[in-house]
Amino acid sequence: MTDPAPLAVYVHWPYCARICPYCDFNVVRDRGQAEQGALARAIAADLQGQADLMGPRRLASVFFGGGTPSLMDPDWAGRIIETARRLWPTDGSVEVTLEANPTDAEAGRFAAFAAAGVQRLSLGVQSLDDAALKFLGRNHSAAEARRAAAIAARAFPRLSLDLIYALPGQTVGDWSEGLRQAIALEPEHISPYQLTIEAGTAFERAVRRKILTPLKGDESADLYDATQDILGAAGYEAYEVSNHARGEAARSVHNLAYWRGWDYLGAGPGAHGRLTTGPGRLATEGEHRVADYIASVTETGIGCRAPENLKPRQYALERLLLGLRSIEGVPLIEIAPLNLDRQRIEDLVLQGLLVMAGGRLIATRRGRTLLDGLTRELIR
Repeated sequence: MTDPAPLAVYVHWPYCARICPYCDFNVVRDRGQAEQGALARAIAADLQGQADLMGPRRLASVFFGGGTPSLMDPDWAGRIIETARRLWPTDGSVEVTLEANPTDAEAGRFAAFAAAGVQRLSLGVQSLDDAALKFLGRNHSAAEARRAAAIAARAFPRLSLDLIYALPGQTVGDWSEGLRQAIALEPEHISPYQLTIEAGTAFERAVRRKILTPLKGDESADLYDATQDILGAAGYEAYEVSNHARGEAARSVHNLAYWRGWDYLGAGPGAHGRLTTGPGRLATEGEHRVADYIASVTETGIGCRAPENLKPRQYALERLLLGLRSIEGVPLIEIAPLNLDRQRIEDLVLQGLLVMAGGRLIATRRGRTLLDGLTRELIR
């Protein structure tokens, strides 16, 4: 009997205590328990509705993102986890991750999430410098972030820290010191993200008004190189552009699902998914407004808008863009519909930007620093 294909489940919890100026995710200010309870029930029902669209799957991961899912009632998280496990049974382990803010770090609260089934915490530290945290609009201090990491390490067997760099005026020395402080907290996983100015955010409006000047490309590249060197020397392998882990066991199964092209189901307002069904590869997207999402689940059994059936070339392009981000690369057979020019690939190999090995196309470290331009060149 063929083992069912793995499935990653993403649960979007949109509520935040405040909206960060760099964030372009589908988020809203924290609201009353009545609406949040209705949303939790709708998410569980949505999982059931979407499960009916596909055949058997083997649950590989559940990821609570947002927003700030650490604001939710741990009992709701437990019910959602229990629903996912019931719908997609597995004999193996299931990675369950919850994103959290340092301000929600209470020993009892973290213990409740652990009892609900969460065993991996992704802590949004963002910086260990108070001035940088103020610039980023965060509502915690560096001291609170360190305290939260210590509490999380006691409550969960696995801990990941999120950091943001390439802030205006940030030097290699500043960032290097921040990385060393993060390493000293001894997480198994660190996700350093370059600050990007996203459309519709407060930072984007500040750039348009010329009161905020982002770093130049070469300055950001220097910080990226420092990231690779410092984390690599500390034993954190860069298994993806923005993800570093201490050994394979510390890699995020859920993140790997995206880069490997596995099916992933999105539940919650605005959550995206990719599901392989009879008609082909479906792209799903949840209704964005909380009220609309709940109403859609109530009326139709699922919270997403009409799914889009991806054409082979669309899916192949996704595989190229996501697969090249990881050190595993992308199987050539999965990007065959793009009809990439063989000579162009060989030229990029000679330039040290790509390698071909084991039937895969893999971006080198240098290639990953130039990923946008590299993919444009490949599909030109």
